Amino acid sequence: MTDSLNVVRNGRVLEVTLNRPKANAIDNATSRALGDAFAEYRDDPDLRCAILTGAGDRFFSAGWDLKAANEGEVDASDFGVGGFAGITEMHDLNKPVIAALNGMAVGGGFELALCCDMILAAEHAEVFLAEVLSGILADAGSYRLHRMIPHHIAMEMLMTGRRMGAEEAHKWGLVNEVLPADKLMERARELAESVANGPPLVYQAIKDIVRSTSAMTIPECYAYTASGACETYNRQQASDDMREGAAAFAEGRTPEWKGK
Repeated sequence: MTDSLNVVRNGRVLEVTLNRPKANAIDNATSRALGDAFAEYRDDPDLRCAILTGAGDRFFSAGWDLKAANEGEVDASDFGVGGFAGITEMHDLNKPVIAALNGMAVGGGFELALCCDMILAAEHAEVFLAEVLSGILADAGSYRLHRMIPHHIAMEMLMTGRRMGAEEAHKWGLVNEVLPADKLMERARELAESVANGPPLVYQAIKDIVRSTSAMTIPECYAYTASGACETYNRQQASDDMREGAAAFAEGRTPEWKGK
């Protein structure tokens, strides 16, 4: 781990906080630390949900540390497990991650947020892809943003680097909720706790199926799960948890999810 990252376990919830003043920019050491933290989260059956946020109230993350890159201190071949920022290429992370945007999410910081499953934003937060202004391709943003918001809005952001405030991001469905800054982490923890109490095998199957079927037609989606090719779906369908859900419903009680 590194001093630029604070990682705290709160029961079944893992809180990961970027803490690299002044802008929570991500250098190689921070990227590797993020990857290690999320690999631990991925592999620990006792952890059910993660929150990713930034220290301070100005930046969630300014993304790639351009100053370090200019000085030769950032090596794109050494970002660690999960690629840049730990999860942009961690394609087998089948657990929920909530981003809590405490401030600006810029460039790679915005791309990092886009990799999360839910996004909460403080009222003053902004998101933008500044790479184009420095003659750089926002590659992860180019892959993801147009799938999440209308095509022309995404292309405008990619090609102009314009800033989008929290309320507009909410309007386009890019963030789930906009909150006063002093309520952001309270709500993130409340949401994470709710998710952590849910059925983990279902969450794994949801993430796997959403990722695997994004380019399929609806009939192809049904054929894919029926074929037995989706291991997370098969595991959930044959699980004790599935039987527990039915039994708890019939008995009028809260189910006890074991992830088995």
